[in-house]
Amino acid sequence: MSDPLESGSADSIGIVIADDHAVVRRGLKQLLGAEPDLEVLAEAGDIDDARRFVRGHHPRVLVLDLNLPGGSSLKHIPAMRQEFPDTQIVVLTMQNEPAYAREALGAGALGYVLKEAAETELVEAVRRAAEGDIYLNPRLGARVAAEPPPGPPDGLSEREVEVLRMISLGYTNAEIADQLYLSVRTVETHRAHIQQKLRLGSRAELVRYALDHKLIQAEA
Repeated sequence: MSDPLESGSADSIGIVIADDHAVVRRGLKQLLGAEPDLEVLAEAGDIDDARRFVRGHHPRVLVLDLNLPGGSSLKHIPAMRQEFPDTQIVVLTMQNEPAYAREALGAGALGYVLKEAAETELVEAVRRAAEGDIYLNPRLGARVAAEPPPGPPDGLSEREVEVLRMISLGYTNAEIADQLYLSVRTVETHRAHIQQKLRLGSRAELVRYALDHKLIQAEA
């Protein structure tokens, strides 16, 4: 654990890093701190210190390792989101199984980044989370989206459910079109039909619907 840093400026995205390896924290601090709009406020080596620093610094983003002393951090995410609703969570992990990603997003995290890709993906994930958007490692996201959904709810077709799941995982219309071998116009049509059937207007509402219906959440 390192001592907390001074609070960041109002224009920057304040970040708390939680990882039990000092060398990893040092690398993450260097990576994130090199960006003019990002500022690491504190570094924690366990969940208790992470909570303390989030409580004290009110960061916009907590970068959270899944494997901290005492077991998986997944079980702590719902309570932390409830206690610190203004701090978004980006999970940083070596776990590349879709079930972990679904569970983390279902618990309330907005980002899921693999450590092997942190150098190229973490900055974008932090920025997206700060804006309330989801970021999921693209290769892992494709595996999550490829798994069969539990069943089409509320009159959605199988294809509409597939599109909804990819929207909720942060894919753009162009990326969805590429993954599903559709035209962008067709994806836009599916999206419009989904919003009409569900009577939901914003992407945030679609994400919440997908989470509530376990379209991107691991089954118990």
